[in-house]
Amino acid sequence: MTQLQLTNSEIIVGVDFTQNKRVIELLTNENNNSFLLYPGEESFNLSLRKSSETTSFLGKNPNIFILDGTWPCAKKMIRMSKNLQALPRISFDNQIQSKFIIKQQPAPLCLSTIESTYTVLNLLNTAEVENCDTTDFLLPFEKMIENQVDYLLNPSSQNYRPNTTGTITTKNHYKKNTQRNIVFEKERKALTKTNSQSL
Repeated sequence: MTQLQLTNSEIIVGVDFTQNKRVIELLTNENNNSFLLYPGEESFNLSLRKSSETTSFLGKNPNIFILDGTWPCAKKMIRMSKNLQALPRISFDNQIQSKFIIKQQPAPLCLSTIESTYTVLNLLNTAEVENCDTTDFLLPFEKMIENQVDYLLNPSSQNYRPNTTGTITTKNHYKKNTQRNIVFEKERKALTKTNSQSL
């Protein structure tokens, strides 16, 4: 969903990108400045910088690598991909709560790939590095969540939990809770075993 809405973007599949030909091509192109979107104390925080600082830091033709996967998988990508490790990092201060309520995040500040991209685009728009309309950027994502929640709550739907009923509640616990924290209030106990098996 993210890639389909972004012109001049591409998906490169893999885990260890150290020897990936396309990644190497992008990194060694003298016309590009490459960055990795990943949190960390040494990252360039787009939320805290002035527009002029952002423009100066990113330079002309910036390429931003975004890791798409589970958080454990993203950490594995970083650990194995020496070339990505060496890239200067950018980050942001999260001011929104993830709408990905059917999936548990490691911490409240964590967002899905499409939500992170949306946030970065808005910050780059503010800094006048980008000029794109993000008004409906999250619409496909929101519709996907809406449909999945509807499947969970509608007992007549042909889905993987056809007998589930109740109401959805958003997460307010993260990694401290070992179970998925999107639950049906009326059937919390009944779903515990199912959730454990489906992770």
